[in-house]
Amino acid sequence: MNTKTRRIAVNVGRGFVPGMNAVAKGITLAAAELGWEVVGIHNGFSGLLDPDDYPDGGLLTVSPRLAENLDPAASAGVLGQSPQFDPFNRRQVDEDGMLVEVDRSDEVLAALQEHGIDALVSVVGGQGLSILYKLHRKGLNAVCIPRSLENDIAATMVSFGFNTALSFTIEMLDRVREAAKSARQIGVVEVQGEQAGWLALQAGIAAGADVILIPELPIDLDAVAEHLRGKMSVERPFGLVVVAEGIELEEASAGADKPSPMQASLSPLAGGEATGHAIQKSGRAAKVVANRLQQLLAEQAYPLVVGPWARGGRPTAVDRQLGLGYGAGAIRALNAGQDGVMVAFQPPDIAFVPLREAINKVRTVPADSEMMLIARTLGICLGGVQ
Repeated sequence: MNTKTRRIAVNVGRGFVPGMNAVAKGITLAAAELGWEVVGIHNGFSGLLDPDDYPDGGLLTVSPRLAENLDPAASAGVLGQSPQFDPFNRRQVDEDGMLVEVDRSDEVLAALQEHGIDALVSVVGGQGLSILYKLHRKGLNAVCIPRSLENDIAATMVSFGFNTALSFTIEMLDRVREAAKSARQIGVVEVQGEQAGWLALQAGIAAGADVILIPELPIDLDAVAEHLRGKMSVERPFGLVVVAEGIELEEASAGADKPSPMQASLSPLAGGEATGHAIQKSGRAAKVVANRLQQLLAEQAYPLVVGPWARGGRPTAVDRQLGLGYGAGAIRALNAGQDGVMVAFQPPDIAFVPLREAINKVRTVPADSEMMLIARTLGICLGGVQ
């Protein structure tokens, strides 16, 4: 047994994922069995760096009684998620009123020490893993729990949040398919998947899509149109195309090197397509594909975006169990003296992977993936390029 750990902290990285209470509950109940105390940090590292912004000083004591009363299926987590998670590049306004980025990582480590915290469990995505690894290199005893709606974190088969996103996306694709069938049109639906196509591929297969476009494969829209032409008929006058947001299309990148006046006036980090009202990024892939297919087929195609909506709602039973399992696994890692690791689900086991093996990598869909084979066997077009 690890006799050095007595008080641990928990925080959550940026980006909302349903069911965070299940993770907090797993951590707290497992820690209570060892007699450890658990405190939660509000909104990433904000509770440590800006404690005066919170009535309770930025830290929340998560007692076993509180944990038992947490609804693991509640959509909002008790700790919250911060839009600014990186303490190495913390945005703040300087004395001249300018927005600058400063390194406040030493303040994080000092605050943890001041509060008597022996270890930190963070529920984070890909970038968060790199941040925690850098803090670990500076002396922080850290264990990470992977979360990703896109299931793109390396070294784990299933990230927390993916199953919920998958279930919701399938439900929405089913609705789009019925609407397309009724309207005798082609539905082009964009789902999350900036670098990996797991969500588009698995949801598209389940919903019976005609075409699935993912970042891992090249795309020939002429061939895609020909495939749809062969599928559509008087008896079947509709189609369903599922598009991952990160697919590469020449039309999507046209003009990207020439920012608009509005973009030029914004932060250098601003991206996406500028309009008179806001920066638009979500939906571009679906719009490009729908427009091109409509031109090629002379059939009405309408673009829809499911992506951001997958972040809401209640977690599935699978994610509730996985959240509890990941939380308990993080405590097992600390109790075993593991340091600087990520809890990984490698069916049927929970493993502890060094952070250096999980960072700077993306879990993409392999070319020989069983899911790829299933899609092709079912007659689904995966981009038209063999």
